Amino acid sequence: MSLQLEINKGKSEEGVAMSGNSILNSAKYSSNNTDEWYTTYETIEEEIKHYTEQFYGKTVLCNCDDPYESNFCYFFMKNFNKLHLKKLICTSYSGSKIDQIKNNNQITLDMFFDELKCSNDNQGYVLVISKMPGKDGEEVDDETIEAILLKKGTVKKLKGSGDFRTDECIKYLKQCDICCTNPPFSLFAELFSLLIKYRKQFLLIGNQNAITYKEIFPYIKENKVWVGYRFGDMAFRVPADTEPRNTRFWIDETGQKWRSLGNAMWLTNIDIERRYHELKLTKYFDPKLYPKFDNFDGISVTRVADIPKDYDGIMGVPITYIKYHNGSQFEIIGEANHGSDNEFDLFKPRVNGKDLFKRILIRRKDN
Repeated sequence: MSLQLEINKGKSEEGVAMSGNSILNSAKYSSNNTDEWYTTYETIEEEIKHYTEQFYGKTVLCNCDDPYESNFCYFFMKNFNKLHLKKLICTSYSGSKIDQIKNNNQITLDMFFDELKCSNDNQGYVLVISKMPGKDGEEVDDETIEAILLKKGTVKKLKGSGDFRTDECIKYLKQCDICCTNPPFSLFAELFSLLIKYRKQFLLIGNQNAITYKEIFPYIKENKVWVGYRFGDMAFRVPADTEPRNTRFWIDETGQKWRSLGNAMWLTNIDIERRYHELKLTKYFDPKLYPKFDNFDGISVTRVADIPKDYDGIMGVPITYIKYHNGSQFEIIGEANHGSDNEFDLFKPRVNGKDLFKRILIRRKDN
């Protein structure tokens, strides 16, 4: 009998290996809910490769991640020696809706360990790894990972639910250097605030709209937080009861359901090289092409590629500008969303009487 690890590595129709982070039981699921979307191994691998030096000698926490299902947990176990980690901690709720996956092949902890069985099914799990077999700089093979997860006492029951907001889980958070996970999108701001409170580095998957959250935008504005390398489309495995959609939904050859997001992102405060790339601009200001806002002294720029290279005033640019932001080239003045979300939400963007989607307000820096 193989672990869920083997099931997680099944392929989608696009050839993407999948698994996911556990959900919060309190988050009610619906067809539009993104609290139960499970991250691919490739999505994690493609991002982490840009941060290998920053992970050296660090304790990593994945605090929304079932040890038997999460590709975050699997990735860091497999690359523990390659990244030269000091410790890996994974905490999660006791179950997830992804358990419904095909053919009743779901492997659960209780099938293996009598000591994990208890009357309270709401107890969460914790995995703490301080050493992995193998050589420094090399990956750990799957058979070794499976043997470690099957060993008694490797994965333990928590006293509480496994909610990252509980005192029990916060104690684990205090031990880490870097938190890396895909939290429930509905609780993204709460996890962000916790990580800021305890001054932790982080690498989180979220929705791009989170950039303008009142808890997050001030840190974006002050260049204390930024987006990672992947900014846009991401595919996610979803539970069996997910309702079909006409777009961004498919079922692979195994019967696994998938969804994708076009506005996903990695958010981080770990320094990366791309932050220092200068945005190359080719357009020149023309008042006929760049209308002013009806209710603010600034111009509206429809596309990042259309930012004029010779305009010194305030510009309202699409939220996707954040992907290219260089704090030495432009300063972020604020945002234009509802005009009331926070002290930096300066007005509701409107041009010629037509309401626009949210904008980031920037101004060229004098160099």
